[in-house]
Amino acid sequence: MKKRTFIKLSSALMTAPLFSPLTGWATGEKLKNWAGNLEYGTTKLFQAGPTAQVQDFVKKHTKFKVLGTRHCFNKIADSTDAFISVVQAEENIEIHADGKTVTVNAGLKYGQLSPYLDKKGLALHNLASLPHISVAGACATATHGSGEKNGNLATAVSGFEMVTGAGDIVKLSREKDGEKFLSAVVNLGALGVVTKITLDIQPTFQMNQFVYENLQMTQLKEHFDEIESTGYSVSLFTNWQSRDIAEVWVKRKIEKGENYKPGPTLFGAKLATKNLHPIPELSAENCTEQMGVPGPWYERMPHFKMGFTPSSGKELQSEYFVPRKNAVEAIMAISRLADQVGPHLLTSEIRTIAADGFWMSPCYGQDSVAIHFTWKQDWPAVRRLLPVIEKELAPFHARPHWGKLFTMTPEKLKSLYVKLPDFQKLAKEFDPKGKLRNGFLNTYIYQS
Repeated sequence: MKKRTFIKLSSALMTAPLFSPLTGWATGEKLKNWAGNLEYGTTKLFQAGPTAQVQDFVKKHTKFKVLGTRHCFNKIADSTDAFISVVQAEENIEIHADGKTVTVNAGLKYGQLSPYLDKKGLALHNLASLPHISVAGACATATHGSGEKNGNLATAVSGFEMVTGAGDIVKLSREKDGEKFLSAVVNLGALGVVTKITLDIQPTFQMNQFVYENLQMTQLKEHFDEIESTGYSVSLFTNWQSRDIAEVWVKRKIEKGENYKPGPTLFGAKLATKNLHPIPELSAENCTEQMGVPGPWYERMPHFKMGFTPSSGKELQSEYFVPRKNAVEAIMAISRLADQVGPHLLTSEIRTIAADGFWMSPCYGQDSVAIHFTWKQDWPAVRRLLPVIEKELAPFHARPHWGKLFTMTPEKLKSLYVKLPDFQKLAKEFDPKGKLRNGFLNTYIYQS
């Protein structure tokens, strides 16, 4: 490998087909999030380029937020004043000399970075269920993939550059900055504008995935750990009403020289004979290849292809993280709500995530299981159900996903993060004038 490898991404490449380009200042057109359930509070949006432009913007504005690929379902990234985006910025991808890290523009999407890395014989350790999200946005909210030994996407970060709310350029690394680094990676958009991120990489690898249908809940209860250990990444899909797991997606890392053949059953679930969608009513056309067909890591770890609409498109999402040790109890608690929850669901997904040390991560200090809900777009119904779900999961100290819908009280949420007081101090240090504060952060992070 050459000492350094660079690529200059054109603005055409940086514009993924699923999201409209964000160039210059918007002039009256209302911006909405990916699912269309949220209309943002301002049309003022500046498309930043080099870091110097970001600094200039930050210094000139008294209030603003950073807008990424707009995949959050709540108002964590909303502003009534102004937005800045680095999603379309032209920037270099730099593979470092040792081949173990890569530095990218923070607004780059995983679906753009991944195939480039693969062509260079490299890979990331994990990806989310959809590749359409930006690196910075995913890491800031502790977005995750799946796998017993796989941490969320932020755990690949070894360093980053940020323009703070004070307009200063700050560079932090895992190697040099210890706790300060751990405090700022999952930053919830509260500290500044992340401009560059350095990620751990590894040699590329091939994967395949198999789907099993109709796993009885009793089998899941008795064999949860064994089921979750059957692959590099395992996802369980259910609508709860059927009283079983409709689909078990097993994503396997192909070992060199192996001759693997899947069993016809997995604890009673039957091997699928065709590609499936996590939402049974939808075509699998948008999904990554199944049926054991080998492919590169980035075309198997996500559930959905980059060039297609992920999931159903028009939906709402909620997700709760519970300690791995309480996984079965938490799943059984939700199963008791089947008749209430089921009619309003498109699907529900259960995944495992390894522990991390990031202060504001839902997986801070604990191996976790995430119970995800993909809802029909009926907010009044979902708003009535979320408190019921949160009450059932309360004994397990469930932490909600920062970018998805929840109704937990600020007091309850704050009690779940032991490092929150320290994070508040950090935010005041990085953003002394509160330029990045908004209604969401004031409610759930700050005292006001």
